[in-house]
Amino acid sequence: MSYTNQPKSRFLRVKCNDCENEQIVFGSASRKVPCNICGRILVEPTGGKSTIVTHILEVLE
Repeated sequence: MSYTNQPKSRFLRVKCNDCENEQIVFGSASRKVPCNICGRILVEPTGGKSTIVTHILEVLE
């Protein structure tokens, strides 16, 4: 049996609910991540996996 180390977090492509800007964020961000265009908070840290407060478009490998 082969075991490989899988990352516990991934990068996500998200879309802002206000301005529809798409950007890439880290799924375990340690800080609030604002939208680069309008400043709305897209990701909030929780100590582990972050809370994504917008639409996730894609999980990047």
